[in-house]
Amino acid sequence: MARNVAIVGTGITKYGVRSDVSLAELAWEAIREAMEEAGVEGKDIDLIVVGNAGGWSSEYLPGVVVAEYSGLSGKPVYRVEAACATGSAAIKAAHDAIAAGEAEVALVVGVEKMNESPTPIVVEMIGRAGNYFWEFENFGLTFPGYYALYATAYMSEYGATEEDLCMVAVKNHYYASFNPKAHFPRRITVEQCLQSRYVAWPIKLYDSSPISDGAAAVILASEEAARKLTDSPVWIEAIGAASDTSNLSKRPDFLVHRASLWAAERVYKRLGIEREGSYKHFDFANVHDAFTIAEVLAYEALGFAKWGEGYKLVREEQTYKGGLIPVNLDGGLKAKGHPIGATGVGMAVEHVRQLQGRVEKERQADIKKGRSLAHNVGGTGHYAYITVYSLSKPRRG
Repeated sequence: MARNVAIVGTGITKYGVRSDVSLAELAWEAIREAMEEAGVEGKDIDLIVVGNAGGWSSEYLPGVVVAEYSGLSGKPVYRVEAACATGSAAIKAAHDAIAAGEAEVALVVGVEKMNESPTPIVVEMIGRAGNYFWEFENFGLTFPGYYALYATAYMSEYGATEEDLCMVAVKNHYYASFNPKAHFPRRITVEQCLQSRYVAWPIKLYDSSPISDGAAAVILASEEAARKLTDSPVWIEAIGAASDTSNLSKRPDFLVHRASLWAAERVYKRLGIEREGSYKHFDFANVHDAFTIAEVLAYEALGFAKWGEGYKLVREEQTYKGGLIPVNLDGGLKAKGHPIGATGVGMAVEHVRQLQGRVEKERQADIKKGRSLAHNVGGTGHYAYITVYSLSKPRRG
């Protein structure tokens, strides 16, 4: 029978343009904080999983570089990559090792130094995240271009507007303004968003997440180890993962985010809840908002809204605190930042601290159910990971 796994320590760096540190130094900022919070030393760690998408930074073997700099050489270490869902994939890898009895304590660190490359190079590398020879080489699709296709199709089908998309950005910037670790800790208005330049119509600059550097780390432990380390563990209650075709043209319904839908169905089945109205079971959520349209599509795939009605949650401000379910209280990828390998791990840090009631009061969720949901997408729906965090120990059987 699989063992329960908890998070007992968290660490996160300031997101942004981090030209002040190397990749290993950036990772160590988060690792040191997580180890200190957990009260563990290097000798206590059985496994290291490094989430790093790479391609734009100088280190070709970031796993061993990070382990060595952190004084952890000799430990089992491997690198995980699942595009923008890399961090969540790294957490699942460590979780599964502990659940299977192969480790007692594991370190997961997600780290990315995207700004080591010029913006055009980063845009090209991310644009390759689909089917390279068909979509990128033949049609020159960039990542904003992919999500512009989603946005134009959604607006045409359901009547959403550019203003609706900008309201997503406004919400996420509002909460980022209270988050000192955010890349853009400042508020914006709908008018500012609408007046920002187009990147790929109707996607504008303020509809898009930034190119970020950053790192986040968590210490995972078996139930036995966790009880020795902390009186307030946050449990990983369930993880659902799925993938979809590399080529978007092979997907039967462009506006149904199938990987997210399938991952959600697996998690909800495990938890015994229905997809429609699933928000009732969570105190808050993080959803993958690399672009504002992505947040709207996530609402629908996760069952927070009916198909074609996700934008209504935005219009009615139902994803603010006090609404149906607060979403992206850390600022999301849009304003907190999106250092790709760190994103999913950064979500984990946020969820642990939110559930424990120790984030800034202006963005602290009202914790009543003691359960939260993190949704992390890789590529343009190529990968999806959904992780449910809980203050209550999961029931196994």
